[in-house]
Amino acid sequence: MALSPTHLERATLLHHPVGVSTGWLSAEERSRGALPPAWSVLAGWARRHGDSACELAALGEPELPSLVEWLESRPKLPFDFLSVHAPSKHRVMPEAELVDLLARIAGAVDAIVLHPDVIVEHAQWRRLGHTLAIENMDPRKGDGQTAESLARHFEELPEAGLCFDVAHAYAIDPSLSEGHLILDRFGGRLRHLHVSALDVRHHHVALDAAGERRIAPLLERCRDVPWLLEAPLA
Repeated sequence: MALSPTHLERATLLHHPVGVSTGWLSAEERSRGALPPAWSVLAGWARRHGDSACELAALGEPELPSLVEWLESRPKLPFDFLSVHAPSKHRVMPEAELVDLLARIAGAVDAIVLHPDVIVEHAQWRRLGHTLAIENMDPRKGDGQTAESLARHFEELPEAGLCFDVAHAYAIDPSLSEGHLILDRFGGRLRHLHVSALDVRHHHVALDAAGERRIAPLLERCRDVPWLLEAPLA
């Protein structure tokens, strides 16, 4: 059955925060060697393409210092919800140094998204408190794909929230049973959604109407938190 309007269109009509992640642009910029990114330009782009929510993605560790410095300058940002995606690539910093850097902006953002396979010592990450949001993973990762594997991280990080990636959940289990189980167990921790589709290599790609229909049951359960697009809509 066709959805008319789509879930994303209805969310916007109902003033639901639907924003974008700068990750789908910064990946291209990194490939061109454009470091550090112009965060003010990326934030402006996010506002033009989204609503009142934004995720600034420092997916590669070399991007993070400039993002921290920029946020510490207290730029005027037009967002009601702002998250930062912590680095998951090109990691060289000691874990404690990475947490130190992220802790400098913990009071300036609503969430700091972390891939669970970055964690070595949970005690280090407790310093980020409720600002930390653990993301469920896709089939490429060996950790954080299921409710059971996420459970041990939340046990060690009792204040941490959940960043629920619906495309990852669908890739792990197209029946959506595992995605529903994650929401059953950790829905009370839900901070925001990542929304996109995945290609055969599990890269984020444009979400079309058919893709929305496939993940609609998960979207319906997450209407009260911001949705952040990690790829354009088809």
